[in-house]
Amino acid sequence: MRLTASLGVLSDRRFAWFFAARSVSMAGSAMAPVALAFAVLHIDQSAMALGQVLGVRTIAMVACLLLGGVVSDRFSRIAVLQVAHLLTCLTQAVAAALIISGHATLLQITIIEGLNGAVSAFTMPAMMGIVPLVVDRPRLQQANALLSFSRSSLGILGPAVAGLLVVGVGPGWALAANAFTYVIAVLALTRVRLVRQEPRQEGSSMIRELREGWSEFTSRQWLWVVVLTFGITNAIHVGVIGVMGPLVAATTSALGEAGWGVVLSAEAAGTVLMTLLMMRLRLTHPLRAGMIATAVVAVPLAMLGLAPAILPLAIAFFVGGAAIEVFGVGWSTALHEHVPVSVLSRVSSYDALGSFVAIPVGTFLYGWLAAVVDHETLLVVSAVVYAAVSLAALASPSVRGLRHRVEEPESAAVGAI
Repeated sequence: MRLTASLGVLSDRRFAWFFAARSVSMAGSAMAPVALAFAVLHIDQSAMALGQVLGVRTIAMVACLLLGGVVSDRFSRIAVLQVAHLLTCLTQAVAAALIISGHATLLQITIIEGLNGAVSAFTMPAMMGIVPLVVDRPRLQQANALLSFSRSSLGILGPAVAGLLVVGVGPGWALAANAFTYVIAVLALTRVRLVRQEPRQEGSSMIRELREGWSEFTSRQWLWVVVLTFGITNAIHVGVIGVMGPLVAATTSALGEAGWGVVLSAEAAGTVLMTLLMMRLRLTHPLRAGMIATAVVAVPLAMLGLAPAILPLAIAFFVGGAAIEVFGVGWSTALHEHVPVSVLSRVSSYDALGSFVAIPVGTFLYGWLAAVVDHETLLVVSAVVYAAVSLAALASPSVRGLRHRVEEPESAAVGAI
């Protein structure tokens, strides 16, 4: 498939405007961590203060994820996304004003970012539920690859732009620029028109809808097996990248802090390259390919323990970044093709919950393990477990046998606007 044909998905105006809105909002999301970190350190120059703000934000997001899924399936997904973007804009703008005016306190920023985290719990399920409503089914993989390319590219550019703004005009103005991106995204979303949602049954309660989403989630073995698998592998990945990577870099002369930055950039480059390839290739068995590719990520994890030098690690992490993107695109496409649109946001919220819960688990677990286990041994064992768990998912016939499909899944024809 030629690249021009892969980009043909943008010829659908619904997807083109959604892609524009999501790209702009992702630019803001990519800027936010750097802008927020320096804004907090502008108030209180301590790791504890930064950990407090980020921790509260994550807890609020996890606590509201299932609610976000129900709301996104019940109401207009475009409207949910617009309201969430406006609230994100408002919270970041208030934080920016407080920082710029010099009146910000740690408590204020913590509360604001807690609200911001809660709002983001509505954004993710709504976005997931919109994609199959703005893309013809044969082009879902290309659409997901294009969205992933945008996210990966902005993941590289966003922090750099935020860093330049922090240095040039200050962290408050960097947060203000972050807030403004959501205004543009809301305007772009006004151009997206979707079919109307089928009226829900009278007396349908939130608890009932959560149970319906859980039933849809558990009834598909491939779905809960992969989510369970990634609950384990994500904890390992977060622990190795977030805890062990910086620790090894700081204590190894052949790597160092700057070298670790190069390694992470190589991983990002691998991700970007693979998204371009995934726009041109089609995965006949998306989860089979995805889980095999996921097992490849064990290679850079082991290399961090066995050969912590810039060049071998950069090569290994480049391959790892490319491999994990095969899973990412395959997973999104599998959800869009095999889960009814009417419950897709709720199902994706259970998926996200499993992923995000693994983050603090991995961070705390590896913080403890690093103090009691030899680093090389810990990293090699982690890599072996990572590969074994990833490949074990293929023992499920529904995981290895799930095929790309073009026809509409049952109940998928009608979805939220």
